[in-house]
Amino acid sequence: MTILQVITSLNPKFGGVSKAVFTLGVEMKQFNIVTEVVCLDPPDSSYLRNEDLIIHALGSTNGFWRYNVHLKPWLKTNAGRFDVIIINGLWSYHSYATWYAVNAAKKRSTGKFPRLLVMPHGMLDPYFQRAKDRRLKAVRNWIYWKLLERKVVNDADGLLFTCETELLLARKTFTPYHPRNEYNVGYGIVSPPVFHQAMTVAFSSHCPELDEDGYLLFISRIHPKKGIDLLISAYIQLHKEFIAAKKKIPKLVIAGPGMNTRFGKGLMQQLDHAPEVKPHVVFPGMLDGDAKWGAFYGCEAFVLPSHQENFGIAVAEALACGKPVLISEEVNIWREIMTEGAGIIEKDSLTGVLKMLREWLNMPKEKHILMGDRARKAYQKHFTVSGVTQKLNDVIRN
Repeated sequence: MTILQVITSLNPKFGGVSKAVFTLGVEMKQFNIVTEVVCLDPPDSSYLRNEDLIIHALGSTNGFWRYNVHLKPWLKTNAGRFDVIIINGLWSYHSYATWYAVNAAKKRSTGKFPRLLVMPHGMLDPYFQRAKDRRLKAVRNWIYWKLLERKVVNDADGLLFTCETELLLARKTFTPYHPRNEYNVGYGIVSPPVFHQAMTVAFSSHCPELDEDGYLLFISRIHPKKGIDLLISAYIQLHKEFIAAKKKIPKLVIAGPGMNTRFGKGLMQQLDHAPEVKPHVVFPGMLDGDAKWGAFYGCEAFVLPSHQENFGIAVAEALACGKPVLISEEVNIWREIMTEGAGIIEKDSLTGVLKMLREWLNMPKEKHILMGDRARKAYQKHFTVSGVTQKLNDVIRN
């Protein structure tokens, strides 16, 4: 059996979608499924070097629609070679071009033609239509939905979702919305490397100001959607409370790219108004490799008070390292985490973040350890790659 993954770009800087395509492509081999990928990247891109997948890079895109003149002809020529075609993401030319090519293949075929599946990766979440800073984009998306994207979604043989919450939220955003099938296949990450001391050393080189009192960890893009301003405001208030009560409070590590943006600079200004707290909040920038895993393994808990998070790869990575997660209920995998008792979930508001952090900081150490054990079990039960590939295999062969 052969499947084709269609994606605008495999560049890892665009987030977890590209990583998912690579990972699933490799893992599906165990089910005798061969994966090819067509993307709109320059063919000489270094991140395309992969011996496990056949990648067709058709060159760069143009404009906000990310148009590529070569995609539709390539798909029309090659669509019939595949049993299943999966569109990754929406709102770009690649989804329309794939829908068009598959329908063309159906019309001219007297026998076999590919099944078409769509994996929205959170792009049908109502947050993107309601956020105040996305009003113009929301209008554009609504018009585009009426003209084209509803056909892609409703004509497909099924939609693939990364969790139950994403599936339920997708029903609330656009009309008419009546997909033929909805599948919660989940999402998984490769198990992290086993801890070794070099990880601690690598992380410490980025954060030499940390001591042995412990720290809370945030790892993600420095972006307004992530709720970092709420996290800092809550931390400032709790830091003052704990110091006044002569109690220790762990430091806060905020790691990720984007501190040079207007929002990132605003976070520093936020801390300028609390000079006594500022030394306790550390910004090491983007972490990868041993430094990233050292940060995860060394933290007390992982924090992500995001206003919208379709899955949250970093959340799953923290769970895999046996770390409890303190997240907002806008992180779509909150149901699985709550069911397993692997973290604390609250509203994505200052009140909610304060409550979440205060509960963690006042929790007995024994309960921290218990929650950490549950975190690892939650990862093994819900977020392994093997679990996702089995579910996807079941859908593909259905």
